[in-house]
Amino acid sequence: MNFILKTPAFVGVFYFCFMKWIGERITFLDTKQKVTIVIEPERNGFVNAMMGMWLAMWYTVGGVMFWSLYTLKLNQQEQIILYIALAFWGYYAITVSHSFVWIVYGKELIKIDETAFHYKRSVLSYGKSIPYYFENIKNFSFSVPEIGSFQAIWESTPWTKGGDRITFEYLGKLIKLGVKLNEKETKLLVNFIDKKIKERLKK
Repeated sequence: MNFILKTPAFVGVFYFCFMKWIGERITFLDTKQKVTIVIEPERNGFVNAMMGMWLAMWYTVGGVMFWSLYTLKLNQQEQIILYIALAFWGYYAITVSHSFVWIVYGKELIKIDETAFHYKRSVLSYGKSIPYYFENIKNFSFSVPEIGSFQAIWESTPWTKGGDRITFEYLGKLIKLGVKLNEKETKLLVNFIDKKIKERLKK
């Protein structure tokens, strides 16, 4: 019976049945033992499909360029042009692929238990959960780009993964989370986390 209760499928169904929402992309489950928070990326089926097709086309273009480089008889100038084109191709292939995988398979996981704030950036369940102990956490804050600013416009595109909105200091390091959250979601989440950490510290 204990094995069944600990299986990922059972845990997932339990979370889904009892979860509550903060904004449109954040869900949480609050129990006596811990608080579990899940932040989903912005997802749009049509946009995801378009990104997938664009990536397929982009990798096809890259394959043709590699084939041309090692098969065709090119002079030195043509080879230089092709190398420059491949460098440009490689940059966007890596950047857009990273964003696509994150949007389709990624999520941010937060757990607040009796002693620590645990954070994990997960892709297909892969990722390391790192504990941050309450006594070493300082200066919880957030920053959201102004509407109409260059950063806001740049991050509004699906091709970019987007920036982190929430930060705190931990043993001299700046820890970031809350990818591409809007201002309302960010404020609600920061207030919720702050409240739950203070509740744990009082015990």
